[in-house]
Amino acid sequence: MKKKDIKILLVDDEPDILEIVGYNLQAEGYQVITAQNGIEGVKKAKKELPHLIILDVMMPEMDGIEACETIRKNPDLKNTIITFLTARGEDYSQVAGFDAGADDYITKPIKPKVLVSKVKALLRRFKEDDVANTVEIGSLVINRDEYKITSKGNEIILPRKEFELLSLLASKPGKVFKRDEILDTVWGNEVVVGGRTIDVHIRKLREKLGDKCFKTIKGVGYKFVD
Repeated sequence: MKKKDIKILLVDDEPDILEIVGYNLQAEGYQVITAQNGIEGVKKAKKELPHLIILDVMMPEMDGIEACETIRKNPDLKNTIITFLTARGEDYSQVAGFDAGADDYITKPIKPKVLVSKVKALLRRFKEDDVANTVEIGSLVINRDEYKITSKGNEIILPRKEFELLSLLASKPGKVFKRDEILDTVWGNEVVVGGRTIDVHIRKLREKLGDKCFKTIKGVGYKFVD
């Protein structure tokens, strides 16, 4: 997919952020849509169907957490990447963001070039040459082409990072995937995430697919149990 075809929705109540970040992303060739609060951001997300949403947490009318939760309820936006851009770097706010369905978390202030680099890493998953495949394990069916999960005949909608984490672990049932390998494969070397990121996503997958599907290997990583 060419850059000119990629839509990025930038939602922030600070005009300077909208201007500076928007300018740098446009200079890279991306389509940039802006919104000044959560309510406006949700409306534009539904209308424009962006590939990536950069969402501030602290905003008037509707904060980023609520906006993210609302966006994730829309089936048309289930594959949209959502990353928070905020000055709040505490662990609890990061966990709240992941629980709401975010894929990543970027703390500001951040240099424009670094932000652009992170955006590129996040968007790598939209490459046109991605190989489509289907994985079937018992009653669990993972359709990577459609980003669709079916468990016991019921379709389950997962945020993109949860989907990619599940796909990785389920690609080789029984294999222990080390934490570094998971981070590199699912989040990419260019994306800096907190140490609790994997744990939060595993917890969400356990809630949706059952605790028995995933086994923690203390000090090493995780494996999918068939």
